[in-house]
Amino acid sequence: MADKPDGAPRKIALEARTVAGEKLYSPSAARNRDAIRDVVLEVMPREGQILEIGGGTGEHGVHIATAAPGLVWHSGDPDPASRASIAAWIKDAGLANLKGPHAIDVTAEDWGVEAGAQFDGVVSFNMIHIAPFAAATGLFAGAGRVLKRGGVLFLYGPFSRAGVHTAPSNEAFDASLKSRDPRWGVRDLEHDLAPLAQKNAFVREAIVEMPANNLCVTFRKQ
Repeated sequence: MADKPDGAPRKIALEARTVAGEKLYSPSAARNRDAIRDVVLEVMPREGQILEIGGGTGEHGVHIATAAPGLVWHSGDPDPASRASIAAWIKDAGLANLKGPHAIDVTAEDWGVEAGAQFDGVVSFNMIHIAPFAAATGLFAGAGRVLKRGGVLFLYGPFSRAGVHTAPSNEAFDASLKSRDPRWGVRDLEHDLAPLAQKNAFVREAIVEMPANNLCVTFRKQ
């Protein structure tokens, strides 16, 4: 749990998750993990070090690392319950290329993994809209610090385009997010993220349409 500005606790997820021991099971991850995995395998490096920010339950990391043995996947989350779930998924998977959990806070000025800028990719699924905009700012800044030149930042989630929602359902979702916390909301690729990309020496590359009016978006570090 994290605290809202008024001190009241808020949930770290917008869905009801099943609990089995330390493991958390995400209904949305079960629905979209295959589609996300397929795009990751298409647009991301097939070998190298990948840092997942806001890993949630840990299911995406296991699913992708299983399909891509050439990738060393580092998953983690600042939330303790999520880290416990990630650790349980990693233990049960028994994959040599699945590491973690780290406790990186995306808004921190130092993620603790900057030495050598060793990562080939940074990924973040369904994170920046369920957080203050400082999370998006921190994500681009941190990715700029930890990625090798030519490395890829991969985002998945709902986005608007040039101030216009891509579907009525996304407009309703945006309103729902802001009603929960006015600092949350669907981010705009052109108005919100393009300036962050430019500031941190990224160029936008692929935009892939996904089920349920979501997008996969990649940025390459120059």
